Amino acid sequence: MRALAAALMFATLTACSRQVEVRTGATPASETSISMTNNLTQAVNVYVESAGNDILLKQVAANSTELLPVSGVAAGTSVTLKARTVDGTRTYSKPNVTLTGTYNWQVP
Repeated sequence: MRALAAALMFATLTACSRQVEVRTGATPASETSISMTNNLTQAVNVYVESAGNDILLKQVAANSTELLPVSGVAAGTSVTLKARTVDGTRTYSKPNVTLTGTYNWQVP
């Protein structure tokens, strides 16, 4: 009797089970980016201010240029770009930048 009950339970579980495949979707490509040239002798943290919130893009090393994708901000949005030295002593900003394509910015 136990063997029959176990067989029925096993048959019920296997008949009702199905394989589920879970995948991560592709990350959407950023439509906009900042080509940041840091002419300072120290690194800067680069931010985009949108709707009153600062979004950290990346830290750019001294005397270098990097392409920074802007995620989370729609193309055509007007933002303020900010670059703050890693020691926090200087902040550079560029207000009223409309994000479309790649925007070139350099400090100082």
